[in-house]
Amino acid sequence: MDTKLTLRLNDTVIERAKTYARSHKISLSKLIESYLDSVTNEKSNEKQITITPFVESLSGVIKLPSDFDYKKEYGDYLTEKYK
Repeated sequence: MDTKLTLRLNDTVIERAKTYARSHKISLSKLIESYLDSVTNEKSNEKQITITPFVESLSGVIKLPSDFDYKKEYGDYLTEKYK
C-alpha cells in the first residue's frame, strides 16, 4: 500500500533530484523510496552476510611478507603474460 508523504526540502535539491530522476527514467517518488529503503535496510543486510566455512578455512593459507606489493606483482605478471 502506498502512502502519501509531505517533505520540506531545499528548492535546489528538489530540482537536482528531479533532473536526476528524469535522466534515469524513474519517478522522484520511486527514487526517494529506493533511497530510504536502502538506508533503512543497510543494518539488516550486514547481519545477513556470512562467511562460509570453506572460505573461512582458506583464510591465512598463504603467508605473505608485510611489505608485499600485490599491485606490483600483478603488474609484473601481466607484463610477462602479454610479452
